Amino acid sequence: MAYSTIQTELSDGILTLTLNRPDRLNAFTGEMMYEMIDAFDKSDADDAVKAVIVTGAGRGFCAGADLAAGGATFDRNSRADREPIPLGADGQPDVSHEAARDGGGRVTLRIFNSLKPVIAAVNGPAVGIGATMQLPMDIRIASEDARFGFVFSQRGIVMEACSSWFLPRLVGIQQAADWAYSGRVFSAQEALEGGLVKRVVPKDDLLPTARALALEYTKKTAPVSIALMRQMMWRMLGADHPMEAHRVDSRGIFHRGKSNDVKEGVTSFLEKRQPNFTDKVSSDMPPYFPWYDEPKYR
Repeated sequence: MAYSTIQTELSDGILTLTLNRPDRLNAFTGEMMYEMIDAFDKSDADDAVKAVIVTGAGRGFCAGADLAAGGATFDRNSRADREPIPLGADGQPDVSHEAARDGGGRVTLRIFNSLKPVIAAVNGPAVGIGATMQLPMDIRIASEDARFGFVFSQRGIVMEACSSWFLPRLVGIQQAADWAYSGRVFSAQEALEGGLVKRVVPKDDLLPTARALALEYTKKTAPVSIALMRQMMWRMLGADHPMEAHRVDSRGIFHRGKSNDVKEGVTSFLEKRQPNFTDKVSSDMPPYFPWYDEPKYR
């Protein structure tokens, strides 16, 4: 698939995904949605990819939804470029239909399912979907020029892209409510103080900082272990009891305990050398994965 709204570059095991509509501050479109989902599908299937960094071209990260359609931007059935939502048996739009799904949510759910660590390198304004697409990413690094805004209340709509699930879990309900209710645009420093970002760095240090972090996560670690632990932590955010974690932990310890990676990890430690992990995410995930496909986890 050739991309027109994003660019991807693989170097040293790190896939850099750049939102690439700089003339529109990388405003989000349906085409960008499909291209981002495709890029994450490919990154999961490619064992050469160990981690993903998402950033923006030009001076912005993502200015939110493209508002070129004016007042009809969010009116799905009035847009000729959107699949119409069919009517249900009651004669009303069937909002359970696939066509009614929020495009931002499709992207965030795909990132949520990623088997590789995902780091946001926020280089400039990030509002609306530009902010919410970052929430299922594991780490957010912001440049001093970054600005954030959950601006939905000021546009007359509501939180999207599953952000009502992600944001309170990341920053707490009080901080999430403050940002969502006010809809204000706030600084990178406020994002740091509120727990949204891990670090704020000078603009020129942004991508090097993100790359250094990605390499720290991937250079000496087992890719299958990272893939499993990423899903373990994200999925357990919604668990009802620690017993849910105990069940999954126990499966992981059992199956990984007899793997080639574990033998190599222990042997390399005892021999005081760097490990050479050979198990692959594409082919060597343990048989209990994905455990959340069991009825108990649906």
